[in-house]
Amino acid sequence: MSETSGRLLRLLSLLQMHRDWSGTELASRLGVTTRTVRRDIGRLRELGYPVHAVMGPVGGYRLGAGAELPPLLLDDDEAVAVVVGLHAGGISGLEEASLRALTKVEQVLPSRLRHRVAALESSMLALPVRGPIVSAEVLTAVSSAIRFAETVRFDYVSHDGSSSRRAVEPHRLVSWGRRWYLVGWDTGRADWRTFRMDRLTLRTPNGPRFTHRAPPDGDLTAYLTRTMGREMWPYQCRVKVHAPASSLSGRVDGVVTPIDARTCLVELASDSFDIVAFVVGMLDVPFEVESPPELVERLRVLSARYADASR
Repeated sequence: MSETSGRLLRLLSLLQMHRDWSGTELASRLGVTTRTVRRDIGRLRELGYPVHAVMGPVGGYRLGAGAELPPLLLDDDEAVAVVVGLHAGGISGLEEASLRALTKVEQVLPSRLRHRVAALESSMLALPVRGPIVSAEVLTAVSSAIRFAETVRFDYVSHDGSSSRRAVEPHRLVSWGRRWYLVGWDTGRADWRTFRMDRLTLRTPNGPRFTHRAPPDGDLTAYLTRTMGREMWPYQCRVKVHAPASSLSGRVDGVVTPIDARTCLVELASDSFDIVAFVVGMLDVPFEVESPPELVERLRVLSARYADASR
């Protein structure tokens, strides 16, 4: 019986790889006959696992979605990732569910994984989440609208405190800088916009259906890199750096635009001019500030302080 149970677990682990397996492949992996595989597939179905069989020369077995969530098998890295992710939290309304899930996973962790999780937890500092936390209900409602291509309507409060009513074709939810954002096509302004989720209040029902557009700039990541700084950070800085743009790859968290073969424009966003001064200074190449003038003044203050310290 123990041999059969262990084989069922190995079979389930293979089926969870999100691919089709032929009976011959599974038999080879498990060291049994195809007849035994068919019998074990039947046992998994009796336990509630929706194993689908596809007929034909390229057919096979695949684990599908069922009406209820059956027990899952996680490998070592997956189990550690789940525990650490549940510890992190960050969405209101899911605290109790996260604790229940965390208790269940930690209860069955083998000793070798307990040590890995303990090592991670002891080496991490859990800082309080800065800024507001979005409710799970709001995230679920917007994600559902994205899936079913329904326009969302909401009241929005901008960073300056002004209020407006928006109708937006939602494209993606983005977690960035400890905040949740909605990227979507603002129908009233006929342009892409990024909204902080904690600043919007959903109105019901949803608006009309729509056809999803191609992502802004053709690449959502590039669009966010170019635009998110304006939303997240109050200070926008432009610095001309006397170095090839290629030499700054991976060294600057900002937008780098080549000017010529030897110079480039670096656009940085921050909540402190001191951080911008530090980042540009660490590049160890000549640079000129194009804007804003406040950054120039701050550099003068810092340079005087460094000069005094070097005497």
